[in-house]
Amino acid sequence: MKSVSIFGATGSVGLSTIDLVQREPDAYRVVALTAHRDVDGLAAQAKATGAKLAVIAQDDLYGALKDALAGSGVEAAAGEAALVDAAQAGADWTMAAIVGCAGLTPTMAALKAGGTVALANKESLVSAGGLMMAAARESGATLLPVDSEHNAIFQCLAGGSIDDVSRIILTASGGPFRSRSRAEMVGITPAQAVAHPNWSMGAKISVDSATMMNKGLELIEADHLFPVGLDRIEILVHPQSVIHSMVEYRDCSTLAQLGSPDMRIPIAHALAWPDRIVTPCQKLDLATIGRLDFEAPDAERFPALRLARAAAAEGGATPAILNAANEVAVAAFLAGRIGFLDIAMIVEDVLDRYSAGRPSTIGDVLAADAQARLFAGQTMERLTV
Repeated sequence: MKSVSIFGATGSVGLSTIDLVQREPDAYRVVALTAHRDVDGLAAQAKATGAKLAVIAQDDLYGALKDALAGSGVEAAAGEAALVDAAQAGADWTMAAIVGCAGLTPTMAALKAGGTVALANKESLVSAGGLMMAAARESGATLLPVDSEHNAIFQCLAGGSIDDVSRIILTASGGPFRSRSRAEMVGITPAQAVAHPNWSMGAKISVDSATMMNKGLELIEADHLFPVGLDRIEILVHPQSVIHSMVEYRDCSTLAQLGSPDMRIPIAHALAWPDRIVTPCQKLDLATIGRLDFEAPDAERFPALRLARAAAAEGGATPAILNAANEVAVAAFLAGRIGFLDIAMIVEDVLDRYSAGRPSTIGDVLAADAQARLFAGQTMERLTV
């Protein structure tokens, strides 16, 4: 049996992973599950999967988790140190699905422990990509991409050589406001922004999709995972979300990975890799779909794309600064404190006002992240005065 740990077990990716694991009870054994604050959800999933350990990230919720797990045989723990311990517990396969930069430290711990890490936490790779890739090389860990786009690229590279790649094409749905003008986006509400037309995702990722920052972060991720050169990674809007990404080779052959917009498909690929397992996902019916549309992204209406590409080109701590400012701005938008178009404006303002040296440790990354959050807060104060 393959031993499995799931970080971010109560989020959409974590729950999808648990769904797949429970469908193959003779193939997978759950070691640890973690969550940020959802004590009841974590306890329920830990009991259902027979997990050995459940970790809640917030120290003050330890008592509540322990009570919820009483008599179950599942060990309870809490706090950042407990997350790191869980990451180093020796699972064969770890799902890294904690949202935001909060996932960086446990993901790094899992990579340093070796084994296989399935990465759904894009912010970690964006903020500390160089350090994470180096940690994987040093420990011999296998890093598998779970984002549908990067997993698609990974599949399209199977049997091919990255040296033969001429272009990587990341597809984007365009989000719910793909056809709206900037003037029409002024009054966008959080409820509208989280209503993604194709995918079922958490609030933060849904807003990132609406601003297209999600695709900008994926561009930075792809630059680390598939080192073909930033100038050879392109973004193409594909509203149907059927083609999840493409790889063009130097002989002008283009390979595409297609599938229903269901995260269980890329998760299953990473979970069973190098084999495959049956999933309950809907099969594609291309005759019913009828057509596949494509268009170039509009960086004027969606400036997050421009900001992310510039951050990737500058490198160093700049992607971490971009990510931190975006996390602060998205949280403020979801709380109703700023407008939708203010998100990218705040990120750009922070990038203009703050820079940091090239990080050599995770501590350096976290310091740049913390400072960028302070700058973002200052920018929001000026907006709301």
